[in-house]
Amino acid sequence: MLQSTGRHRRTRTLSIAAAVAVAAGAGGVYLGLSNGGAEAASTTVTVSNTAQLEAAVKNAAAGTTIQVRGGTYQPTATLKSTANGTSSARITLQAYGSEKVRIDGSKLPDGSWLAGIYGDYWTVQNLTFVNSPAQGFVATSSVGGVFKNLVTADNGDSGFTLRGDGTTGNLVQNLDSYGNYDPAGHGQNADGIAVKFGSGTGNRITGARLYNNSDDGIDLWQFSSPVTIEHTWAYGNGKNRWNDSAFEGNGNGFKLGGGGASVAHVVNNNAAWDNSLHGFTENSNTGAIALNRNTAYANAETGFYFATGKARLGRNLAVGNKKGLSKLGSSAVSSANNWDGGVATPAFRSKDAATAYGARKADGSLPATTFLTTGSTTIGSTMN
Repeated sequence: MLQSTGRHRRTRTLSIAAAVAVAAGAGGVYLGLSNGGAEAASTTVTVSNTAQLEAAVKNAAAGTTIQVRGGTYQPTATLKSTANGTSSARITLQAYGSEKVRIDGSKLPDGSWLAGIYGDYWTVQNLTFVNSPAQGFVATSSVGGVFKNLVTADNGDSGFTLRGDGTTGNLVQNLDSYGNYDPAGHGQNADGIAVKFGSGTGNRITGARLYNNSDDGIDLWQFSSPVTIEHTWAYGNGKNRWNDSAFEGNGNGFKLGGGGASVAHVVNNNAAWDNSLHGFTENSNTGAIALNRNTAYANAETGFYFATGKARLGRNLAVGNKKGLSKLGSSAVSSANNWDGGVATPAFRSKDAATAYGARKADGSLPATTFLTTGSTTIGSTMN
């Protein structure tokens, strides 16, 4: 065993063969001590073909960084790992530099996820996951994950999923998730983001664009701990874009519960437009959902539908939704929204959404737009 005399991580760059051996535990490379305060050695693996990518993900260990060279990768089995990083020795899967990486699931068996992470302290960034027969990217019972600047598109179920108990402290930042559609369910399951069937505090979604999915933009079905959603746009969801004669997609922008969970999600500074059902809905969640400075525009049903729960709505803006600005039950608390008495509705600077579809900024943040902006400092989404 190689010994470390300091408290700092050591970085090694290895060939793919050597790095996979290290990640698998071969070679006697130091992976940390239980005392003395030393941290894990870090290993950088650079991959350039599908077999190397599959091996590197399978054999990743704490401190491993997998850098994926530009190009298209077509795995024949789910990219899966049960490895855990630590807060000081994360596992990282990312594009090499600024190169464009497309991970394509079109060669996977029916029903397969494209990527499945069952570990803690992963960073996955600057990658595109497309054409899976089922979910694009799934993290199960993950702690401390950072999922940044990803694209999950045209998959056979939800594009991006967090699920399972113990799903704690994850950050989903600057995700584009679009065109996801489940033919087996005639579109009723494929969301842009699904945070479902689990629990765990501290999960945050920010800067996402969730659009043109067959079901909802975001779905929090049966997730029993609060999720924070901010600076996220959900639009064009729930429309039959696949010529499915038995189409069953729903198409809420933000579906904030369901399945019996009563939980106080936090939903601030988001926008929902042109969805086939509601812009924002509790979906039977009776918890005290907090919604502040959100905008719902031109949705086919209600802008804000919170008819049964204890939602608390403040400074939200609803315009042009076909079945009303809001529908609130007696337990909801509503203040300073534009449907409340004495609150003016500011004019939009633009109702042309073209720039909202534009390229993201260099750091991956949302594109600059005047769409749905008003200049108000008190009501509605700031659209940034």
